Amino acid sequence: MASSRRDLAVRAAVDQGLLSSAEPVVALLDTAGIRTSAAALTSAFAAVTDAPVLHAFAVKATPLVPVLRLLHEAGLGVEVASPGELALARAAGVPPAETVLDSPAKTPAELRQALALGIAVNADNLQELARLDALVASAPTASPLGIRVNPQVGAGSIGALSTATATSKFGVALRDEGARKAVVQAYLERPWLTRLHTHTGSQGVPLALMAEGVGEAYALAEEINRTVGRQQIDTLDIGGGLPVNFHSDEETPTYAEYARLLADTVPGLFDGRYGLVTEFGRSLLAKHGTVLARVEYTKTSGGRPIAVTHAGVQLATRTVYAPDAWPLRVLAYDSEGRPRTGETTVQDVAGPACFAGDLLATGRELPLLHQGDVVAVPDTGAYYFAHHYAYNSLPRPGIHGFTVTENGGGDGGEGGDGGGDGVVAFTTVRKPQTLAEIVAESGGAHANALVG
Repeated sequence: MASSRRDLAVRAAVDQGLLSSAEPVVALLDTAGIRTSAAALTSAFAAVTDAPVLHAFAVKATPLVPVLRLLHEAGLGVEVASPGELALARAAGVPPAETVLDSPAKTPAELRQALALGIAVNADNLQELARLDALVASAPTASPLGIRVNPQVGAGSIGALSTATATSKFGVALRDEGARKAVVQAYLERPWLTRLHTHTGSQGVPLALMAEGVGEAYALAEEINRTVGRQQIDTLDIGGGLPVNFHSDEETPTYAEYARLLADTVPGLFDGRYGLVTEFGRSLLAKHGTVLARVEYTKTSGGRPIAVTHAGVQLATRTVYAPDAWPLRVLAYDSEGRPRTGETTVQDVAGPACFAGDLLATGRELPLLHQGDVVAVPDTGAYYFAHHYAYNSLPRPGIHGFTVTENGGGDGGEGGDGGGDGVVAFTTVRKPQTLAEIVAESGGAHANALVG
């Protein structure tokens, strides 16, 4: 069970000094869980189609080279949206043939690089397509090329993550006057356009709406191929966006549910005529990351207990600024990393930043936290500890992958948790940021730049 592995990892992180007074916040990645999610994704689509499927992990979700290497070894490619993300993917050894470039603001230099490498490109708009015209004419390329369309099927519960609204900034808006005709004409005029891409959104978007968006793209592909008189579009990139359950350890919805829904609602998608690309991100990593933080102080204000920890807005930026849309669970452990049990108390769990809203949880029922305790924030493997917000120049925490092996009882062995349940081994994914690095990134080498 992932929860039992997490408990072992928390205890081991304390025992082995990964979490300490010197390093009061640390992030953990469950490598077995990541492999399990990757296998669940690939098997879900293999169960409904024999057509080739490239599962391209959305690098923005967890932009860490060791994570990209792990997923690549598990059979996944990458979806990148910037030169930085492409550099990470190349450092991880992901080949161009398993890389997809999406971005609403690709520069000519980015496009030239992608075409030179043979990376798949989804043009976001017709102006970008005009740039591709010139580049394709100037040099041959092995890059599969397509257009991203916005089916305009509506929003989920989080507007900022709904990409198929009437006024979304992404893709060619199909229901705008003349837009669909322009897209069909674009394919008629460019036989090298062989892909079509759509993405309806992610967290807060129901599966039925995601499937509706895919269905609209499929119908457009069929229309284009009929108009052209051959199967010019041979691959549909259906995006990602499977939402994550942040309320418990249960992993719902599942990839299998989504694949079956697509098979029921868009059966032609899986009849073998189209290759497929997916671009899942959050759903692959969220459940397998946990942030640990020490409780530095506890106090009471207005009669409510407050635990002041070292995990706040610098890690959980979305949760702090939009807590209703991005709630996170908080789990209580004692100073030795053992789960706290017993009667619960309504309390606040605060972060270290110097503003009143820096709260991980408000009015949360938990076993009463004490100074020196440990809080664990699960479901943070995507977008949380890899996207740092440098409020108060707080440093980026170290990130460590962990594995748990059974020890058959006993004392946990070397590096174990000491509880007789398994041996926890950690590997460094990213070292904690140093104060020297903070100074360097903040212009330390140019201290006199403004004083003449």
